[in-house]
Amino acid sequence: MFEGYFDRCRSKSKGVTRVSPFVLSVPATQRLNAGDSRAQTGLGIGLTLVRSLVEMHGGRVEAHSPGAGRGSEFVVHLPVAREVAASEQNPAAAIQEVRGLPRVLVVDDNHDAADSLGAVLQMLGADVRVTHDGKAALATIAGFQPSAVFLDLGMPDLNGYEVAKLIRARPDAHDTVLVAVTGWGQESDRRKSEASGFNHHLVKPADVGALQAVLASLAG
Repeated sequence: MFEGYFDRCRSKSKGVTRVSPFVLSVPATQRLNAGDSRAQTGLGIGLTLVRSLVEMHGGRVEAHSPGAGRGSEFVVHLPVAREVAASEQNPAAAIQEVRGLPRVLVVDDNHDAADSLGAVLQMLGADVRVTHDGKAALATIAGFQPSAVFLDLGMPDLNGYEVAKLIRARPDAHDTVLVAVTGWGQESDRRKSEASGFNHHLVKPADVGALQAVLASLAG
């Protein structure tokens, strides 16, 4: 029996078409049909970010909706704080800071997505800078010298593939770890990012465990 605090939030939004937890676990890019105008209002990263943060604290999130156009209800359950023996803790559900403050740069023209990812990486122990286009990223690298760059692929002007190739051409960035963070997750997309010089390919919203693994590799 789950005991603890819970909070309920109701929204008069357009609603969700499926009862969660499905809507909280499926990648955001798969939640809406390509022709749905709601797909233009954002990636839905917030839902997965909320789920990840709540589960890290031992809680759970529920989402309910009578259907499209009829609003949504989100319920957050959190356990009451108590002393927990180390053997009882779930290491996969806890935020584990990576020692050494690795410097990372986040690049995404979607400001909300960039700021959300930057916040999670900072919570995981990284020294984070955020930029929103390829030219700004290249200018920031010179002074910041990041160990890793988390780079969106679908940016205007200089896209992520082009930025990755320019970074790889820099003599001071040969060892920089490049991480594609994108809504494009087909095998062909992964091959293309690898050919452009990326070390990792993460599909939005990036799994916290995958982010931890990248940061841990930098510290090691």
